[in-house]
Amino acid sequence: MISDRKLEHLKLCTECDVQYKHKRTGFNDIELIHKALPQVNKEEIDLKTKFLGKELEAPIIITGITGGHPAALAINQALASAAEKLKIGMGMGSQRAAIENPELESTYTIIRDEAPSTLIIGNIGAPQIELAEQAAAMMDLDALAIHLNPLQEAIQPEGDVDSANYLELIEEATSTLKIPVMVKETGAGIKREDALSLVKAGVDAIDVAGSGGTSWAAVETYRSKERNLGELFWDWGIPTAVSTIEVAESVKIPILSSGGIRNGMDMAKAIALGADTAGIALPLLKEAYQGKEAVTAKIQKYMDELKVAMYLVGASSIEELRNCDLIIQGKTREWLQERGLDTTKYARRTLQ
Repeated sequence: MISDRKLEHLKLCTECDVQYKHKRTGFNDIELIHKALPQVNKEEIDLKTKFLGKELEAPIIITGITGGHPAALAINQALASAAEKLKIGMGMGSQRAAIENPELESTYTIIRDEAPSTLIIGNIGAPQIELAEQAAAMMDLDALAIHLNPLQEAIQPEGDVDSANYLELIEEATSTLKIPVMVKETGAGIKREDALSLVKAGVDAIDVAGSGGTSWAAVETYRSKERNLGELFWDWGIPTAVSTIEVAESVKIPILSSGGIRNGMDMAKAIALGADTAGIALPLLKEAYQGKEAVTAKIQKYMDELKVAMYLVGASSIEELRNCDLIIQGKTREWLQERGLDTTKYARRTLQ
């Protein structure tokens, strides 16, 4: 059953090592250039931004984690309460389970109950995109995410591996739904060619969800009787920093950068590379088991770290952070240069 699978995923993510083994997000290859004369009052730094038409107190979104099992209710309650308190955004896990079993709806609707004014993003998988309208109607959503997870489906014992008409179905969803549609990967990243195709299909935002954080090939490896395939593809994907740049260089719609973001410095780098907001999931799942206050404290820590990074590059706002100078090194630079992208311009933006 889908509900049982949801619980299994939660347990695996909290109890097992499901992160990439050797591949990293690429943020270690990004150096924000220090400004010895910041000319900014750190206490007056403004983290406010807007995403999909909604004002946020900070450029942070709790990306889709769970729902669809009774155990998910308390987790989503803690996450949503923290999101409402801090006025940041929140996504939810795939709504398929509740569409197929309405008794599970409360594990999702608790999010809006706890966060009446927060940016809430629904979620349905591309293989179940025919359920998009039902997902959008389940509660008061600000947007609906359609998630792409070909890697997970390929490793998953019961995976759906027919993606032949995904793009056409996404285009149909963007033309029929009355709320914005965001397309998100689930940990393997999005390259620029796919981003361009998604924009042509009418999507309103993209969550790159790159590699370097949670590996869903790893999660499914633990579930599978045959582990060889999952072990082989454990580290598959486009690093988050690379995917963020590829998408930001290619399209003009809002971008959410997620996948292995673990602190405020990562968030600052993601935004400096072109993202509008940064997303975080796994670390907050672990905090959610302790309750709202633990989640709130963790997010507040990220916000404080983000402010310090902004202060040290002389950025008093998120817009200024997007235009700060930075150096792209190592494998990230090699990847981008092989893909025909100019990495030197990021180092000289304030000179232009």
